[in-house]
Amino acid sequence: MAPEESTEAARLSSFERRFLAARALRSFPWQSLEEKLRDSSGPELLLDILQKTVKHPLCVKHPPSVKYARCFLSELIRKHEAVHTERLDELYEALAEVLMTTEPTQCHRSYLLPSGDSVTLSESTAIISHGTTGLVTWDAALYLAEWAMQNPAAFAHRTVLELGSGAGLTGLTICKTCHPSAYIFSDCHSCVLEQLRGNILLNGLSLEADVTDPARHPEHNTCNSESPRVTVAQLDWDVVTAPQLAAFQPDVIIAADVLYCPETVLSLVRVLQRLSACLKNQQAPDAYIAFTVRNPETCQLFTSELGIAGIPWEAVPHHDQKLFPYEEHSEMAILKLTL
Repeated sequence: MAPEESTEAARLSSFERRFLAARALRSFPWQSLEEKLRDSSGPELLLDILQKTVKHPLCVKHPPSVKYARCFLSELIRKHEAVHTERLDELYEALAEVLMTTEPTQCHRSYLLPSGDSVTLSESTAIISHGTTGLVTWDAALYLAEWAMQNPAAFAHRTVLELGSGAGLTGLTICKTCHPSAYIFSDCHSCVLEQLRGNILLNGLSLEADVTDPARHPEHNTCNSESPRVTVAQLDWDVVTAPQLAAFQPDVIIAADVLYCPETVLSLVRVLQRLSACLKNQQAPDAYIAFTVRNPETCQLFTSELGIAGIPWEAVPHHDQKLFPYEEHSEMAILKLTL
């Protein structure tokens, strides 16, 4: 591929991935687009972008918020008009179609996987909805999902318990790419659990009606199983009992973006302690906790509490392969714990 073709493909891919994931418009390569439009006399580039975004099959089937699509198309039109005097009817027609659409309370984000598959999530249009932040996807979930795809052996043919699954991005990615034998999504808020079940089904996975001991379902624990046995559990870290945790029998435990305040840090460490105690008769499971470093003091509290609880930990090396679009300057980390 010639350098110019490679640059063009990268630009289109950037627009595609960012739009499907409904990332902030400021993160799009607008300057690069403007420079290219000045050197180009035809509308082909903008039409290609339109097909990779608003007209993308995933977007048509599972659209983002109306406001987001409107703002994106308005910006695309502004970039065109800043360089060309002739109207590009296809852009105005797409905008008119969006303007006639009513804004729902739920929107969609889609994430393209290297395999050619994708993960699509139905999310709340509000960051905080129904008193919880679990109805949207946070950057640490994307970061942990990337790490999982690069380290599938950590999950292959194993039972995975996710604490605080939220919208389900990390778990759905692991289920589609890492071949776990069983995957247990969990959260405490009923609205989150309802949306989570919907997202699991939306992505073509079967859902068990009840959370039971994976050992009772040996047909799902074989290495030849094409898809994992997927269950959803309502799990309140502050009230869950040791027998309830022991029933999950996890080989791996994960959590992403759950260190957002001291109270949740303390609750998380307590539930990890209970997991460690009730699983002491089996091989110690590994736990991977991913987070965005927003407040260093909160992160320090987590590692301090782990030390007090006697839970060894080590930092997982940063990975460079960025497969999902998220904030460029966010500081991410993953800690590996041994329970």
